[in-house]
Amino acid sequence: MESTQQADKSDRSFRLSLPNRADALSTSFAASYAGIMAFMAVASEGSFAKAGERLGIGRSAVSRNVQKLETQLSTRLFLRTTRTTQLTHEGRRFFENCHQGVTHIVEAMNDMLELRQGPPRGLVRVSATVGFGRKVVAPLLDRFVKAYPEIAVDLLLDDRPTDFASEQIDVAFRNGRIEDSSIIAKQLIPMQMALCAAPSYVARHGLPESLDDLSRHECINFRFASGRIFEWEFKVDGIVRKFMPKARMTFNDADLVLHAVLEGWGIAQMAGYQIRDHVARHELSIALARHAPDDRGHYICFLSRQHLPTRIRVFIDFMTEHIRALNIDFMTNFNPESSAAFT
Repeated sequence: MESTQQADKSDRSFRLSLPNRADALSTSFAASYAGIMAFMAVASEGSFAKAGERLGIGRSAVSRNVQKLETQLSTRLFLRTTRTTQLTHEGRRFFENCHQGVTHIVEAMNDMLELRQGPPRGLVRVSATVGFGRKVVAPLLDRFVKAYPEIAVDLLLDDRPTDFASEQIDVAFRNGRIEDSSIIAKQLIPMQMALCAAPSYVARHGLPESLDDLSRHECINFRFASGRIFEWEFKVDGIVRKFMPKARMTFNDADLVLHAVLEGWGIAQMAGYQIRDHVARHELSIALARHAPDDRGHYICFLSRQHLPTRIRVFIDFMTEHIRALNIDFMTNFNPESSAAFT
């Protein structure tokens, strides 16, 4: 206790011994930024009128800002006559001390303007679900970096919800319904889920003809990163019905689920972009197409429409255009009434 009191007294004595003037931090806040910029312009141009032209303000405004700065510093910075404007000794010293700092500020502002308005450059950190990232996003990256050689892309594949702040993510590709109101989510393409099976499985077990038939089939499950099992969803007479498969095999990777289905090990409900090509080649058949659930959507997500750096804007625009051009919404290309791939 006694040692603590002695420490407090020592600290108080130290603070009282400081000079009776504003500290550097207080002074820097008190000094007018406008005044400093006006001072630097006059010192560089040698004229209040030319400084006003450079700053885009009137000569009188430049003069007022410099006078306020001189008052704040209690120092005369210029010797002014009807013909000339010259720095005082203190003014030259202040100019030399400010010059490097102001240069860094201007460079920082120009850098931000270039990021927002200039040639696209820098790093874009991207998050995508594993299946969509492998199948759709990653194959487009080579074309993107060739189109924008000064942009680097860091792609992270993860089925967990994206934490933009902690993971420093610029853009995320998400599947399903986006419920976070703080995120801007632009739908790229529909996400139609479909129940599918390989011909070898169909030959042995047939296809389910109703939701009640599902319980007698070999189902293959997908497990989210959270540990939750993906529930199959159907729509019957306008009402959503969910089905929790009882499976002998469960994977936390959508590509492994697809592989298992193609091998004829069972049936699974999968996203259209994953199975489209296999359905077109008759490697998979679609079951219960009449009970297909509502579109979930594939989205490109980011935090704000305003002040987006150029590198992020061009990435969003590029991916939006090229993913939509892939035409991977298989339900628009196959007619359940005319294709043998659908039942």
